[in-house]
Amino acid sequence: MGRISFSCLFPAAWHFSLPSQILPRLLPPSFRQLLFVGLLLFLLGTLYLLLVTGKLPASWITKENHFHSHMARVTDVDATDATNPDLNYGLVVDCGSSGSRMYVYCWPSHNGNPRKLLDIRQMRDQNRKSVVMKIKPGISKMAQTPEKASDYIYPLLSFAAEHIPKNKHIETPLYILCTAGMRILPESQQEAILEDLRTDIPVHFNFLFSDSHVEVISGKQEGVYAWIGINFVLGKFNHAHNGDAVVEVNVPGSDQQEALVRKRTAGVLDMGGVSTQIAFEVPKTVSFASPQQEEMAKNLLAEFNLGCDAHQTDHVYRVYVSTFLGFGGNAARQRYEDNLIKNTTTRNKLLGQHVGEMAESPVLDPCLPADLQDQIGTPEQKLHVLGTGDFDRCRHKLHSFLNHTSETQTSLNGIFQPAIDYNNSQFYGFSEFYYCTEDVLRMGGDYNASKYTQAAKSYCATQWKTLRERFDSGLYASHADLHRLQYQCFKSAWMYEVLHSGFSFPTDYKNLKTVFLVYDKEVQWTLGAILFRTRFLPLRDIQQESLKGVHSHWRHSFSFVNNHYLFLVCIFIVLLSIILYMLRLRRIHRRAAQRCSPSFVPWLEEGLGSPTLPINL
Repeated sequence: MGRISFSCLFPAAWHFSLPSQILPRLLPPSFRQLLFVGLLLFLLGTLYLLLVTGKLPASWITKENHFHSHMARVTDVDATDATNPDLNYGLVVDCGSSGSRMYVYCWPSHNGNPRKLLDIRQMRDQNRKSVVMKIKPGISKMAQTPEKASDYIYPLLSFAAEHIPKNKHIETPLYILCTAGMRILPESQQEAILEDLRTDIPVHFNFLFSDSHVEVISGKQEGVYAWIGINFVLGKFNHAHNGDAVVEVNVPGSDQQEALVRKRTAGVLDMGGVSTQIAFEVPKTVSFASPQQEEMAKNLLAEFNLGCDAHQTDHVYRVYVSTFLGFGGNAARQRYEDNLIKNTTTRNKLLGQHVGEMAESPVLDPCLPADLQDQIGTPEQKLHVLGTGDFDRCRHKLHSFLNHTSETQTSLNGIFQPAIDYNNSQFYGFSEFYYCTEDVLRMGGDYNASKYTQAAKSYCATQWKTLRERFDSGLYASHADLHRLQYQCFKSAWMYEVLHSGFSFPTDYKNLKTVFLVYDKEVQWTLGAILFRTRFLPLRDIQQESLKGVHSHWRHSFSFVNNHYLFLVCIFIVLLSIILYMLRLRRIHRRAAQRCSPSFVPWLEEGLGSPTLPINL
């Protein structure tokens, strides 16, 4: 194809070649190329604007990252940073039989994942001590003066108010939960005390508090809360398996056919002075031996969703909880002694004997250490006993106090108990389960029935004089006292019978740990209570974050779009400058062409061909 040279029109430095067919209809080459660059910049700028404003909204920055950027880690051992605006607080008052305790909890903003629970921990002061306050006596002592209930609890609330930032009071939930001491009061007295609290507390404190936040909870509720608290601390509600044991669960109330596989939770055994309690998850649907048993089970099985989303089944649990009054270590000993006095007195009357009436003719007791002399009963009906330290005989005598029946799926007192998969389960034993194994026998931790019975037999058979010498030498746990030493034999046998004969744990069961602390801290049922009662708070956090996200996205988009429109305006200004500059060049070129060939300008302007132009091949 031929090329046309503009050697006359342009200087040597501006020498271009173009197709001859289209040259007459185009602008000068320098103008054309600069205009092409400008248009390219314009298109790139427009494309960039569309991509950023149309395809990269603020929602692409995930809520998870947004939450974590503002979240402050709440640790178990460090002092709580009360100046952190992202921390939330909650209060639980445990109104027990002997006293009341205020527990202060805190947690960072929820991470935005509705499948996760709040990360609730106990608040710690500047000395890293848990923020807890105790007062005595129990609130049930206000039964005759219920109008003083709010005065009674005032010091606890003042204590909490001092530790929580004032601007956080209005959003800090307060729960006052009463247990065993209040349960034994008549309902009218209970209500009078609760009503005084409901009326007066909002007058003096600005906590998030409503009528439903103060109540007398049942033993079943208390057991569920304890189960929740322990499993939360153990990390059992984090369903990432991480190599941990799992279990197949038929989720209560769910229509799904396949079982949900999630992390196995831990069961709880707790033996206090008065009562014994067991709580564990029932992963499979329960079958009943009779309609009566099914009716009984309704009061023992708790089905609940611990998560914030009622439509999610990740945290739906079916938990069996049963509390046995009179089956605690001290109460069992009292029943045993009452029975011993009754039987001895009856036998003495029938046979005309005086066994136990004098120290010289004591009643033999296999549940006390060998040669230990003791007195039981009241001053009016006192009995002298002498220990023989026979662990196996003691167990045999205690077996009848379990009130066990032959009916299937029953435990202590003939109470219904669902089957436990002992091959895939784990239990933690607290209170007397720990004291019996650790204080004297020094075997706390992983429970081994065979080693435990050997140690208990040896202790029971040891002469009391020797045991005292060991005690005086400091060979037992520092908090073990003479009372523990004296009744260790009885309580060892009682714990063994409750565990293996009452709850039917196999003697070769390997997954029981007797503990006082979980991860070096004491776990109270109040932790489970606040976890359960604040379970819907994450929804509030998620909704607030969504609203803030929309608002921030609008502001972000507005400023972002304006900034980039400014960028486009700059491009237009640059292009306009180029066009004006090129028009100026065109006028200069036109004058130069006129000087070179007068007849060339009409050809250039009208687009007509010229046969007289030289052609370069």
